[in-house]
Amino acid sequence: MMDKTTDGLVNILKTTAAENLSEVLSENESKMFTSPQPFAAYIKELLKQYGLTQSYVIEKAGFSSQYGYRLLSEERRTKQRDYILRFCFVSGFRLEEIQRLLQLYGMSPLYARIPRDAVLISAVSAHITEIADVNSLLQQNGMPPLLGSNE
Repeated sequence: MMDKTTDGLVNILKTTAAENLSEVLSENESKMFTSPQPFAAYIKELLKQYGLTQSYVIEKAGFSSQYGYRLLSEERRTKQRDYILRFCFVSGFRLEEIQRLLQLYGMSPLYARIPRDAVLISAVSAHITEIADVNSLLQQNGMPPLLGSNE
């Protein structure tokens, strides 16, 4: 899996001299995101690993099919981190995968010292995959629910 090799790649890059960088990049090309849309490539890979279809995830996340496909392909960008989290929850992704997806999308990862993020981390750890259940847990803890789409 991609996540397991990332730390190893970081360790290699830390000890690589600048003049040897192209050689290391070439040797590790299969471990790199070479797509201009790394989020789209990674979420597609994860959905395949989890045996999920984009249409299933879009529907469960509560998006229209057109808008959902555009978000997943990065044809359409959003500033709403909750939208990406909706996809992650309904897919049942692990915390490490969610963190990576958020970073690839250009968003901040979940941070345990932020109360709302702490609740979301707890929901991931509890394997909560229904948006209504995630929102219920957030509201029980005095936090606003995940934003939905108006698209």
